[in-house]
Amino acid sequence: MMPLFKTRMYKYLLICLFILNFLIPNAAFAGQKAVLTDIKLANTRDDLLTYFNVENAFSDKISQAVKKGIPTTFSFYITLYKSDGSWLGKKISDIQIKSTIKYNSLKKEFSVIRPWKDDQPFISQDFEKAMVLMTQVDNLKVVTLKQLFKGDKYQLRIKAELDKVTLPLYLHYVFFFVSYWDFETDWYLINFTY
Repeated sequence: MMPLFKTRMYKYLLICLFILNFLIPNAAFAGQKAVLTDIKLANTRDDLLTYFNVENAFSDKISQAVKKGIPTTFSFYITLYKSDGSWLGKKISDIQIKSTIKYNSLKKEFSVIRPWKDDQPFISQDFEKAMVLMTQVDNLKVVTLKQLFKGDKYQLRIKAELDKVTLPLYLHYVFFFVSYWDFETDWYLINFTY
């Protein structure tokens, strides 16, 4: 009777350790939800541009994964609607861009790839600089001004998320908890009149 009791007790202990180790730290991080900040609209003579940053995108688990060599990609969704006062409206522009960070452990350098910005990756040994580039969108062309009409109302919607990590099959068993370090911001809306 005693060995059966010990076996059950060990199972419960393992379950409790699992919960404490994986679920509770992630609940603590949930308070630091990723958010978009410094959202701005500007225009050149020909184009409407947007700028924004993502804060709290790099949790400890995401940073550790990057430093272990797992390529990490952030996706940004930018949509412009002609507003009629409701959530529904005529879609004028729909953009999805991605930024990817990779760590080369042999060269001890981070590579940030932003195809929407530059053809060449940004290379740095400074993780802080690489994180800033990953979470910053600037001078992004949303639409040409020819597509907008004076006096009309528009709504810009912006969202950011971490792409799901695809690991080799044998690593799925080791990293079954990777879903705990993904993030997704809410949609941020900017209403403006052109």
